[in-house]
Amino acid sequence: MQIKTDSKALVHFNVLLKDGSAADSTRVDGKPVWFVFGDGSLTDSLESQLLGMEKKQTKKFEIDGSDLFGPVNPDNIHYMDIDQFPTDLKLEEGAIIAFEQMGGGSIPGMIRGIQGHSVKVDFNHPLAEQEVILEVEILEVKA
Repeated sequence: MQIKTDSKALVHFNVLLKDGSAADSTRVDGKPVWFVFGDGSLTDSLESQLLGMEKKQTKKFEIDGSDLFGPVNPDNIHYMDIDQFPTDLKLEEGAIIAFEQMGGGSIPGMIRGIQGHSVKVDFNHPLAEQEVILEVEILEVKA
């Protein structure tokens, strides 16, 4: 059965950087994910790459990171007082820090800058503005 505009597909995927290094993979924890076509959860660009694929097929292609992780949202960039960070934490631009969420769990934030007592933290996905390589394996297709 081929993937159509109203299909669901169980997939394993690897996200690679342009240099070929791994950035993310469903294989790490052995948990494939369901892609639901036509409901708006996938971008048109991603859907167009996968339409017509069948069970056991694999495909490797370049895609904009925002097509996987969502567009960069300026509301996800926050300025925090340096006193909110532990004194033993080495703050430097490019560092990714786990921040505890109010409802439990954590969310990664990247330090984008430090000026005086102000720390610029970006909670957008770090790959949202990069071209990435996506390797997809279709495990199952449902109508």
